[in-house]
Amino acid sequence: MIKMIKYKWFRSLFRRRVIYILIIALQLLFLLSFIIMGSHKYMWMNYALQAVSFFVALYIINKHDKSGYKLLWGFLILSFPVLGGLVYVLFNFQTSTAKFSKRMELIEKNSKSLFTLTGNHLNEVCNKVPEHKHQIKYLQEFAGFPIYKNTTTEYLSPGEKKYKRLVQELEKAEKYIFLEYFIIQEGIMWNTILEILSVKAVQGVEVRVMYDDVGCFFLLPRDYPQYLKSLGIQCSVFNPFRPFLSAKQNNRDHRKIAVIDGKVAFTGGINLADEYINVKLKHGHWKDASVVLEGEAAWSFTLMFLQMWALNSGEFEYFEKYYPWTEKSCPIKNTTDNYAQPYTDSPMDNENVGEHVYLQIINNAKDYVYINTPYLIIDDTLISSLSMAAKSGVDVRIVTPRHGDKWFVHTTTRSYYRELVKSGVKIYEYTDGFIHSKTFVSDDTTATVGTTNLDYRSLYLHFECGVCMYNTAAVTEVRDDFIKTLDGCCQITEEDMKGSAVNRFIQDLLRLFAPLM
Repeated sequence: MIKMIKYKWFRSLFRRRVIYILIIALQLLFLLSFIIMGSHKYMWMNYALQAVSFFVALYIINKHDKSGYKLLWGFLILSFPVLGGLVYVLFNFQTSTAKFSKRMELIEKNSKSLFTLTGNHLNEVCNKVPEHKHQIKYLQEFAGFPIYKNTTTEYLSPGEKKYKRLVQELEKAEKYIFLEYFIIQEGIMWNTILEILSVKAVQGVEVRVMYDDVGCFFLLPRDYPQYLKSLGIQCSVFNPFRPFLSAKQNNRDHRKIAVIDGKVAFTGGINLADEYINVKLKHGHWKDASVVLEGEAAWSFTLMFLQMWALNSGEFEYFEKYYPWTEKSCPIKNTTDNYAQPYTDSPMDNENVGEHVYLQIINNAKDYVYINTPYLIIDDTLISSLSMAAKSGVDVRIVTPRHGDKWFVHTTTRSYYRELVKSGVKIYEYTDGFIHSKTFVSDDTTATVGTTNLDYRSLYLHFECGVCMYNTAAVTEVRDDFIKTLDGCCQITEEDMKGSAVNRFIQDLLRLFAPLM
């Protein structure tokens, strides 16, 4: 039996993490002290730093970037002309981040053609579902994620349903199991899964587990990979946290992927921790969503996992050996025009795939678009798209939590209600607990379920993933679940948003720092 690691490691873990934080704080303090003291002592240094800030400000203004980032850095440079420009240079021009980006580009280039081992169905699908051809073509021809047929989809919400189905599929594994999660935490959910993984490893199944180091910062000990290795499980910790100032630390693996034999794949917002299945009540009832794909589209998630494993490990391998249908074709055959298109989003390529998927769904909606998101911290492009859709007669509804998990993020989320509600967008807050689902559904024909939140970090800084579905069973399941969820929500009115002048000031101030959230 797999036993929970004794919590004697927690003190050691906590001490180590606190030491890391203190080291970073000391670096910041030293940098600030050096600059401030030097600029006071040497007038030329003061002028030089101000000149750096001036040219950096020009660079930021002319750079193709989100207006929120430009506004934030412009504010910081204006407020701290001696420090602002230099801090921007230190955080945005680093060789470690550049090397990370080049390695990712090479991996994607070498494996891009493997996504279509199941066949290229682009023209066929575009003829079958012409109303979605722009989305499909964007994802396949530009982003590199093809459309698949011969795939079944099932929407799983809340987390208890995903947990039950995942356990069932893991027990069927014959060749390999790949798990990639932002958070893994010991408890009923993870220990049950780990028990299965260890048995499968003994049986000869290849088992790999990858988790994000910051996501598990206070949850798992440093030597946890060695513990998994002792069970026969390969483990990779994504982008290990280092106590040094680096922009690379912003790029976290926020994806949630489970792949079994390349034939079945899961994604969505559900991590491997007990609050996601309501065994532990962290913020009341935890409402989350996932989707399971069975068939050809699962191969796409297999490749996504292998790409990320290669990026993190720096080791090359032949991905083709994991293709599940070399000897016989996929047994699942589409009898209707339903298709799935998995995608991933990388902060390394300056292409905001997750955001573009959301924008396409909003802009193409004719009757309705329903959205679940735990955070609503968005830039002008998304605000304009949501507002224009509502003004054009589209029924736009958004569900967010009534009680946030971080007060400053929740307060910032509420600051966006004003203009959206005035434009006709209907906003609801989930009162039964915390809603962590990231789902879009529109017009009974398309939906996406994935890991991308509507906030800056998720949209532009993290590695994310999801799946677009067209005319599949899961589309109507997402719609029906959204409508059912409204029973546990309260609608936000213009009266609710008035608040006090102090509250509005706090919201506006926090909104300025939205790109950090």
